[in-house]
Amino acid sequence: MPKLKGKTSKTLFVCQECGQQSVKWLGRCPGCEAWNTLVEEVVEPFNSSVERAAEHIAPTPLSEVALEDTPRTPTGLGELDRVLGGGLVPGSVTLVGGEPGIGKSTLLLSAAGRLAESGRTVLYVTGEESLRQTKLRATRLGLSGSRVSLLAHTGLEAIVEAIRQARPDAVIVDSVQVIETADLTSAPGSVAQVRACAHALTRLTKETHGALFLVGHVTKEGYLAGPKVLEHLVDTVLHFDGEPASGFRLLRSTKNRFGATHELGVFHMTAEGLVEVSNPSELFLSDRTDPQPGTMVTVTLEGSRPLLVEVQALTSPAGIGLPRRRTTGVDFNRLSMLLAVLERRVGLQALAQQDVFVSSLGGVQLLEPGADLGVALAIASSVKERPTQRRDAAVGEVGLTGEVRPVGNLLQRLHEARRLGFERCFVAAQRAPLAVEGLDIIAVRHLREAVQRAIG
Repeated sequence: MPKLKGKTSKTLFVCQECGQQSVKWLGRCPGCEAWNTLVEEVVEPFNSSVERAAEHIAPTPLSEVALEDTPRTPTGLGELDRVLGGGLVPGSVTLVGGEPGIGKSTLLLSAAGRLAESGRTVLYVTGEESLRQTKLRATRLGLSGSRVSLLAHTGLEAIVEAIRQARPDAVIVDSVQVIETADLTSAPGSVAQVRACAHALTRLTKETHGALFLVGHVTKEGYLAGPKVLEHLVDTVLHFDGEPASGFRLLRSTKNRFGATHELGVFHMTAEGLVEVSNPSELFLSDRTDPQPGTMVTVTLEGSRPLLVEVQALTSPAGIGLPRRRTTGVDFNRLSMLLAVLERRVGLQALAQQDVFVSSLGGVQLLEPGADLGVALAIASSVKERPTQRRDAAVGEVGLTGEVRPVGNLLQRLHEARRLGFERCFVAAQRAPLAVEGLDIIAVRHLREAVQRAIG
């Protein structure tokens, strides 16, 4: 970006693909000929004092950098603290993304109330709702007497001034899509407005050493004015999702500069707000009392938390045309591979003419290979019409030759299965034998052996 020696800023349109600049907006970039890639940018005037100050900045040797424990402030919500890595870090910026209406405002307003109860100062900026609407939600959550400060405004300059005057410990901006700055002429919610406002709020947060939450709505494409535009600007990215027909909400971390990623927090949406679920494994298991064909329990790992999830499979003779394969919560490509292995390596030839439907309960995404053995045994149980034992679980990765491979953190998964009352667990054969008191560990080397021992 060229530096201008004037006293006023200048607006240019820059292509996000090739960097081509234009003084006016164009639908098609003249450089790379891509459509709808020009974004409004503000070129700040040249400042010689900043350049002179930058000349005196010296780098610091890595050996002289001091390591200190990062202080954290608990939010009062244990599941949120788990996903954040233990609590809020001063100067951190967290982006909470999710579809509209999923419960992002309810989650953050609950956290704001807990922080205020602990003596922290919190500023809640609502740009989509009025103060009265926010008060009604707070009353429903039992926070009507909370000391949380509210600000209903969409102007970036007014929000920045309020933060400088109050200097709160935590700021919640709901949502960043409606915040606008007077320096840009584009409409609120555009890529330029969202990025400029987020950058200004992030820079202010680093100066005041507070904690900032930005709420970002995910569109159908997931890109325009959504979290993808802001992920590189923030320290932590959280995704809040769940099945619309279910009351369960899952909070996942996909980026965290101050903790582990891919952690999972589980909440239950009730009439009084979000309720933390401290033992989510019990929610993802059905209440069946009698063994049923086509079911198997596997132990997946979400971050550092083991979860027991029931896998259900249904097979039926296909009609005219190709057999159908449908999945919910299970990777479709992994299912196709497992069906081929069951047909060629185990001998279940009937699968070639069967419709196959596989689902995981509770909306949990079984994306890791460690769930292969549980999915395969559920399908085999449905094909043979023979139920598995009610207190059986299976953990293992299945290869193309049918061999069962070990997975990571197996002992932690086995202890979780035993804690929930499971009696047997099928795992891959290990070099060193495993032992968990009260749990019968069945080591198998091939999927054929696992099918024979699980369903006969």
